[in-house]
Amino acid sequence: MSNQPSKKTRNPGGSDSGSRGGQTVKFARRTSSGRYVNLSQEDLDASGDIPGDYMNYTVHIPLTPDNQPTDSSSVAVKAEEQYVSNSLFTGGFNSVTRAHLMDKVIDNEVHHPQMVGSKGSICAMPACDGNVMTDERGQDVTPCDCRFRICRDCYLDAQKDNGLCPGCKEPYKSADYDEDDVEYSNRTLQLPPGEGRNNNNNMTMMKRNQNGEFDHNRWLFETSGTHGYGSAFWPQDDMYGEGGDNGIPGGMVDPSDKPWKPLSRTLPIPAGIISPYRLLMLVRLVVLVFFLQWRIVHPNEDAVWLWGMSVVCEVWFAFSWILDQVPKIHPVNRATDLQALHDKFDMPSPSNPTGRSDLPGVDMFVSTADPEKEPPLVTANTILSILSVDYPVEKVACYISDDGGALLTFEAMAEAASFADLWVPFCRKHNIEPRNPESYFSIKTDPTKNKSRSDFVKDRRKIKREYDEFKVRINALPDSIRRRSDAFNAREEMKMIKHLRESGADPLEPIKVQKATWMADGTHWPGTWVVSAPDHAKGDHSGILQVMLKPPSCDPVMGKSEDGLIDYSDVDIRLPMFVYVSREKRPGYDHNKKAGAMNALVRASAVLSNGPFMLNLDCDHYIYNCKAVREGMCFVMDRGGEDICYVQFPQRFEGIDPSDRYANRNTVFFDGNMRALDGVQGPVYVGTGCMFRRFALYGFNPPQTQKFETNKNDSETQPLNTSDMDPDLDVHLLPKRFGNSTMLAESIRIAEFHARPLADHPAVKFGRPPGLLRTPRDPLDAAAVAEAVSVISCWYEDKTEWGDRVGWIYGSVTEDVVTGYRMHNRGWRSVYCVTKRDAFRGSAPINLTDRLHQVLRWATGSVEIFFSRNNAFLATRKLKALQRLAYLNVGIYPFTSIFLIVYCFLPALSLFSGQFIVQTLNITFLVYLLIITVCLILLAILEVKWSGVALEEWWRNEQFWLISGTSAHLAAVLQGLLKVIAGIEISFTLTSKSAAEDEDDIYADLYLVKWSSLMIPPIVIAMVNIIAIVWAFARTIYSSVPAWSKFVGGAFFSFWVLAHLYPFAKGLMGRRGKTPTIVFVWSGLIAITLSLLYIAISPPKGSTTESVGGGFQFP
Repeated sequence: MSNQPSKKTRNPGGSDSGSRGGQTVKFARRTSSGRYVNLSQEDLDASGDIPGDYMNYTVHIPLTPDNQPTDSSSVAVKAEEQYVSNSLFTGGFNSVTRAHLMDKVIDNEVHHPQMVGSKGSICAMPACDGNVMTDERGQDVTPCDCRFRICRDCYLDAQKDNGLCPGCKEPYKSADYDEDDVEYSNRTLQLPPGEGRNNNNNMTMMKRNQNGEFDHNRWLFETSGTHGYGSAFWPQDDMYGEGGDNGIPGGMVDPSDKPWKPLSRTLPIPAGIISPYRLLMLVRLVVLVFFLQWRIVHPNEDAVWLWGMSVVCEVWFAFSWILDQVPKIHPVNRATDLQALHDKFDMPSPSNPTGRSDLPGVDMFVSTADPEKEPPLVTANTILSILSVDYPVEKVACYISDDGGALLTFEAMAEAASFADLWVPFCRKHNIEPRNPESYFSIKTDPTKNKSRSDFVKDRRKIKREYDEFKVRINALPDSIRRRSDAFNAREEMKMIKHLRESGADPLEPIKVQKATWMADGTHWPGTWVVSAPDHAKGDHSGILQVMLKPPSCDPVMGKSEDGLIDYSDVDIRLPMFVYVSREKRPGYDHNKKAGAMNALVRASAVLSNGPFMLNLDCDHYIYNCKAVREGMCFVMDRGGEDICYVQFPQRFEGIDPSDRYANRNTVFFDGNMRALDGVQGPVYVGTGCMFRRFALYGFNPPQTQKFETNKNDSETQPLNTSDMDPDLDVHLLPKRFGNSTMLAESIRIAEFHARPLADHPAVKFGRPPGLLRTPRDPLDAAAVAEAVSVISCWYEDKTEWGDRVGWIYGSVTEDVVTGYRMHNRGWRSVYCVTKRDAFRGSAPINLTDRLHQVLRWATGSVEIFFSRNNAFLATRKLKALQRLAYLNVGIYPFTSIFLIVYCFLPALSLFSGQFIVQTLNITFLVYLLIITVCLILLAILEVKWSGVALEEWWRNEQFWLISGTSAHLAAVLQGLLKVIAGIEISFTLTSKSAAEDEDDIYADLYLVKWSSLMIPPIVIAMVNIIAIVWAFARTIYSSVPAWSKFVGGAFFSFWVLAHLYPFAKGLMGRRGKTPTIVFVWSGLIAITLSLLYIAISPPKGSTTESVGGGFQFP
């Protein structure tokens, strides 16, 4: 049976006549075994007359795994796509976009056909060493029936010259499928609609006989398939079931015939927990009001200054507590139904027999800036976890933003793409979790648990060996790049010397050769060089874009047992699209740090893949749950999900000490505050682990479903026009908002339409038709990639609204919070997705100094928000009241540090002066204090119950709140004021990520003590309180009438402060007490100076109880 495509059928008379249809079989006869054998033209000529059995015999065959259409137009497309994926594109300001064809990107050979630099057969043209074009499996693509191997460039030359194949000297067939009535987009042939017949497709499956050939007869029997339609075979009306109309092919059920099921549910907190919680909040609020009123009415006449400071601090603490506590009045939990998602979008059906997914595409962003502080091995493992995510392969595109433009990162990503050829199919074959190789091989539990395949242990051993070699290659890249560059630079220097000698120049003249950084193919790296040079330095280099892995085919490509190291014969070996991006940087331009890099990725991805949703991750945050993206889709694809701007996942961390000394896990915020906001308008955006709706990130308002509602029986709507997106936005003003890229502007409507939920329920008033996203996306071409290079240029954002209304918002070091706030302020809502298995995991700084600097960066961003137009006081009415309080708290909480520091010194001042914040400890004060304390404890217990936070974690959070409040938050307020008043810009360094742990002690960083000025305030507070306790204790002992009640009152509050500072003091001790001496010297001198200064200003009046104690006694 012929598998070659043809547009013509040969008639017995010898004349050719066009026939409508797809592939044809000519002059076939059926054997006794049921198989079909074709007769060649020679057989027919030898037999003389053509038997009547073969008269007008034409069969249209549905596509099967061994029967794929190829034509010269598809060869041209493959040639263009291969050229694009094997080229490094560079460009930028006042420079031409260039495509540099990469023969190799790493020193090792790559094998996967999707990867740049993959090798194929050598071109058969004389004096040409190019590689033959390959298909999805890496097999040679030959544009002519004679199977003459030819590379892309020679093929294009032959087409331009005479259109003849160099092998057989016959013209290339220029098939034109535009006239076909048959739709191949679903890899099926549709039967003609007729009475009593369903217009269904037949599922193509892989069925082979013992010889390894495709057994079409077995395929027909086991799948109830047909030959399609034609004069040879016509399916009966009732062959799919009884009665014809009620028959369903192959037992497949159309999803529309199933009961409609929601994809997500909201689970309220049990009333037995949330009702007492709300009641206690009310009780404590009322008691606080009465307590503050009593404190103001009853001053301490003997120490008005002490009373005044304490009252002001207490009023502020009450206000701060309201901002933090009131938004927690309505916490919720959510649950998803992954099976319902699969049934709705991925289930094979009569209209979708191959099971193509109807889910929207997702573009995943990973950002990195400095390979020295963010080790490439960490980033590579994150990329591998993304490439192996459990989501339709053709729907995923991964983008890495290298803001440093380092060749080290580029080659590390190429190595990761090469290793993905083994790792990704291994994860699919054995259902591996987690899909970060480093984390997976570090698991101490039994790896064979829940593994059913007999070859798992053997495969795992092989993959482990390959991963160890992969790590060696990654870690050796810096030295490899240096040695390679030295060798090429030495060669260039020798060429220069030879040239000088030939030209007769002075041999003593010093030779100046730039110390360039060289790529593996022997060309200059267009990004940052190790030795900086003009156009090759940090902040001054061209834009770079490389498609590491070209887009996969739309249908699964099964591996073969003999293909490689592991048997992947029944595993899909396709890899998602993977693109390396380094935006252009030039002096004189404000590149806006991470926010600018993310916006460059948004624009580049809109041109190349245009996924309706985008997931951003830090380079050290990897996918821990391979189904996390599907969990997020359950919310945005559910009924009513069209107004969700993003789905935020909680941050989870690894490598933190068991006691979590510095509250690195931050569980009170991620499991408490964020769940509470989920019941209001949604959680705030925290910078990573967030899946955005692209349309919302473009700065548009949420859709007004009632405006576009058609009728009660039709929930499908059409794509929005420009005026529908924004009434104030004219089509001619798109360049002013988004830049002058036509491709980017055209992608907006498509992204919005593809992101809608399915219109499969009357209640869905803003949906899209089912099956819209099953068609394969267009292949990459050079024009699209050149446009992508253009939109990452440093000048592109000039005079546009990028960073102001569109994309990540500029102007703050916490661009994440501001970006989320802008969306909520336009009326969007967000969702908090807490999965049973952690969605993502990352690393956190467990060192005290790094932790304080991290908190300093966050707090400084909050101060910037408070003094900007992003202050929630200025929000629109679309921001709900409780959400407004939460955003107000984000901008105000650093200012609590001013009052907190004063309040921490009050116990010491009380002990030094012998006074207290109240005149006498009467019963009213003690009752108020007792009720407030009991309410706080009960609130904490109930919050632990509904949030799932451990009580110890809650206490660690309270401790670090005081530590950070007396150090980093105060510095943030000062820096923010300097920026607002004096215009002094704030710069921060990246938080270092650990590439590998110490085998002897994985928490070695915990004991490192690095000097920082942020340590001074907490140390001074601790030492002053200790000195005050000693001073008051000695004074009480040596007094004629010891007043222990006064001492106990002041000492209790001093011990309260010291208890909160205990983790800080423990961190200063280090592992072996290696705290810098200067820390204790400075702190001790400051503490002693303050103590002596106070005594000098207000010396003790006497040693009697009356003169010192001021009548301080218990009632």
